[in-house]
Amino acid sequence: MAGGTEEQIRRAAVHLFATRGFHATGIRQLAEAVGINSSTLYHYMGTKEDLLFAITQDSSRRLIDAAGRLSPALNPQERLCGLVYLHVWSHATHPEETAVVDNELRCLDGERLARAVELRDRYEEFWASAIADGCASGTFAVQDQRIARIALLQMCSGVAGWYSTSGETSLRDLTTTYAQMALSLLSCGRDHRTIERILDDLDLQPIVAAAWPETAPA
Repeated sequence: MAGGTEEQIRRAAVHLFATRGFHATGIRQLAEAVGINSSTLYHYMGTKEDLLFAITQDSSRRLIDAAGRLSPALNPQERLCGLVYLHVWSHATHPEETAVVDNELRCLDGERLARAVELRDRYEEFWASAIADGCASGTFAVQDQRIARIALLQMCSGVAGWYSTSGETSLRDLTTTYAQMALSLLSCGRDHRTIERILDDLDLQPIVAAAWPETAPA
């Protein structure tokens, strides 16, 4: 029962933090969303910041775990396509959770904020490494690698704000199109069918299943 209640609290917090914002979400609203009283809520979650910190830690570690499962033997183009796929897929299928991490992380303070930023930096290092290796080999060409990394991450994260799995665009087409755009931004243009073949050869479904076992990939 405790595990079920904790999961209900987490889901309610993700939804409220994503739609209302962390500061605009009150303990009473959170308790009412779960159907328990405020004192019981504190028993399961501690403080509201405890809950936000747990959400950001879990979401960030999923991305780190997924990115870390990409083979180091992949060339920069393949690694970049894999990173784009995993990032876009996670933001498209978990829009509220990723929105909380992307938008509400700043609400943490002190040591918790530092630890959350450290995880974010660990994840972004996968992207920085792929871009740097691609530039060193001549596969990619960009004026400023840091700006390119930030631009790619912002572009890929944006799907959380507009994409719907019930819409006209399939996740396969979405991830392929974003990988194609990412390579183009790095001066490494490839046609849509080539990107599809790269993603098919990478066989990313087992990585997705390991990092997000509650959601089956499309």
